[in-house]
Amino acid sequence: MANRSLFRSLMSRFQKTDATNEAGGSAYQLEARHALAQLAATGTFGDVFYTTAEQQLETLQRLAAEVDDEYLAKLALYARERAAMKDMPAALLVILSLRNTELMHRVFDRVVDNGRMLRNVFQMVRSGQFTRADGRRRVGLSSSLQRAFQRWLNEASVAQLLSASIGNDPSLRDILRMARPTPRDNQRRALFGWLAGRDEAKWAPATWADLPVEVRQLEAYRRAETETDQVAALEGLRGVRWDLLVDAARGPLVWRQLARMMGHQALRMNLNTLLRHGVLEDSEMVAYVAERLGSEVEVARAGQFPHQYFAAYRYSEDSLPYAVTAALQRAAELACGNVPAFAGPVVVGLDVSGSMRSAVTGLHNGRVSSAMNCVDAAALFASAVLRRNPDSVVIPFDDSVYSADVDPGDTILSLADQLRNYGGGGTNCALPLEFANSQMADRSFAGVVLVSDNESWIDSATEKSGSTGVLAAWNAFVDRQAKLGNRYGAPKLVNLDLAPYTTVQAPERSDILNVGGFGDSVFETVARFLRGEERCFVSEVEAVKL
Repeated sequence: MANRSLFRSLMSRFQKTDATNEAGGSAYQLEARHALAQLAATGTFGDVFYTTAEQQLETLQRLAAEVDDEYLAKLALYARERAAMKDMPAALLVILSLRNTELMHRVFDRVVDNGRMLRNVFQMVRSGQFTRADGRRRVGLSSSLQRAFQRWLNEASVAQLLSASIGNDPSLRDILRMARPTPRDNQRRALFGWLAGRDEAKWAPATWADLPVEVRQLEAYRRAETETDQVAALEGLRGVRWDLLVDAARGPLVWRQLARMMGHQALRMNLNTLLRHGVLEDSEMVAYVAERLGSEVEVARAGQFPHQYFAAYRYSEDSLPYAVTAALQRAAELACGNVPAFAGPVVVGLDVSGSMRSAVTGLHNGRVSSAMNCVDAAALFASAVLRRNPDSVVIPFDDSVYSADVDPGDTILSLADQLRNYGGGGTNCALPLEFANSQMADRSFAGVVLVSDNESWIDSATEKSGSTGVLAAWNAFVDRQAKLGNRYGAPKLVNLDLAPYTTVQAPERSDILNVGGFGDSVFETVARFLRGEERCFVSEVEAVKL
């Protein structure tokens, strides 16, 4: 009789593919909970290289129907709190509101943690894209959702409500008119009336005098006729978000004061805006902005990861003062301290194929919604790993392997800029593994991290074994490392997917992790897995506390 244990083991090592990916290549289909988590951590309802916003929404609703309510609630929290996504957690919350109102109320305030998220949820409800169990479309607030909105509006601080008023379609005025919150006192009654654009006579019994002092000072600022008057009015608006004040700003003097009101993250994100408004023509302000951006204390407090500084550096105007670009480089180096050290050196396979040139957040209404491409995010991840784990190796690939002649001691932003410029061809995700097997067979590694959109379609191994080239090459890598007596233990493979697709190139195993997302939490997830804490992506979601 055949050795069942042996042949069962061989089948596991060369598991046959069961899906075709969006690029037409052989792949493995993720089970529903994992596929939904992948989508929630990467999807932005924008058109990307191989899929559209409409297809993402259809896939999201189909997969959500296959998971239980508790997992759905936890995933909404994971997508917002860990993956720092905006649209996907809002959509998951709306779906949950149609299935389990008790769970929806338990997670509502954590998912809707600011006014932007409140507007996102409202927009999705109003869109009519979500259906109830009876097949009818939801186009307005249910009584349960209305109570959640009313609670948020009544418990939010004045500053939170003012922040929520930034933006249109929908506007906070739209939300107030549909949610119809009952104000708890005359101050909130006047505030709701002012935010909703109602005539003062309709605020009764509240009056203008009942408005919070911040609102009255905001009105005084907006009505000021000169720069000097506006600058004076800003003294009383220190607790108000700067972006609520920009539309009425009358000149560079006012903009300089607004720059001083910005937090570290806002400064990083608005350098081009400050440049346009003449703020950085003043040497004192250049020194101020550079000191804030490059401050070790501020970088640590902000908790930003390197890719956020890379985006500012990569897409800033050429005329940005050198002191400011140097501060961004210093900030990125400091932020590497937020990247964990791995269990040992790793091989980083960096996908630089053509599909990785699409915006990391996709296209919205035909417009690029983010200047940062998938390849930018991937190159920055690889650079951050290399800076923190200098014995690691980065292998750029598309349908060829490129020799990355980079210096780990170079600045992280310079490293990322160099790495992103390779490639542009087709995709063969097996290549970095095959290269490591042939060219680095005498080196021990803690594992391999493939940073890609997983849309590999050039694959010769499928015809031979039925598995993907990635799985075949990974099995060979494991065997070679075992023969070396790997001092880091059994190696691990991490497939980090940056795009909202639901197939992978290697199936889930104790030594293989498939994880999605470009948020900062990914670094720690990868580090834990490489340390031997065998938690799959679904386990990460299930560990969320409701």
